[in-house]
Amino acid sequence: MSAAAPKFAVILPAAGRSTRFRGPSRKKVFAELQGRAVWLRAVEAFVSRVDVAQVLVVISPDDAEWFRDKFRPNLAFLDVELVEGGRERVDSVEHALARVRSEIEYVAVHDAARPILASEWIDRVFQATIQHGAAILATPVTSTLQRADEAGNILETVSREHLWAAQTPQAARRDWLQQAFANRGGFVATDEAQVLLRAGFPVRIVEGSSLNLKITTAEDLRMAEAFLELLPKPKGLRSLHPFADEDPRWM
Repeated sequence: MSAAAPKFAVILPAAGRSTRFRGPSRKKVFAELQGRAVWLRAVEAFVSRVDVAQVLVVISPDDAEWFRDKFRPNLAFLDVELVEGGRERVDSVEHALARVRSEIEYVAVHDAARPILASEWIDRVFQATIQHGAAILATPVTSTLQRADEAGNILETVSREHLWAAQTPQAARRDWLQQAFANRGGFVATDEAQVLLRAGFPVRIVEGSSLNLKITTAEDLRMAEAFLELLPKPKGLRSLHPFADEDPRWM
């Protein structure tokens, strides 16, 4: 008998304050992107995968009641768990990590504000995580980088050699991630790779795509609308959901 395929839990932080987003929506992750909320598009990339056994969406306590009411039809169909977030992103991820089921071997974290995600990118990150223990999507830095002072005067040109812009998903063995978070103390990390590296765990880079945009501003939302047209649709996705036209997940 063959061994069971490794299973992943996926955590989607959606509890941020969206201070730089100036759109009509309550927050960037709740904004509509071609008819569906940004967070829904991010979740949809994972909920139909056979290697994903648990999906946790982290929301702010201030949004919890509104969120459940606003997205009640979607939540009735989506097999996701809601987790109340913390003060910082890293705290929100830690809250969700505590809810990951013990039989799950790997955990991936994906920004709910990154709604444009191809299944092949997830495949590569998951495969690299299984092989190396931890992996993230990232893109090589191609622009010239300048370091400036507080007044905006250039101090130096920074070499872009070997520099990468981190994206998500970022994934790791569950035991590695739990140990890394348990040892972080009050350290406020900006992503999971930083927590893992600080705890001494190696993290492998998997090249991603510039289409994997994180929506921060209203302008980003407009860019995402154009990027959606460039993203190939997963083969057979709708055939797995014959009632997709009536299912709120796909509306």
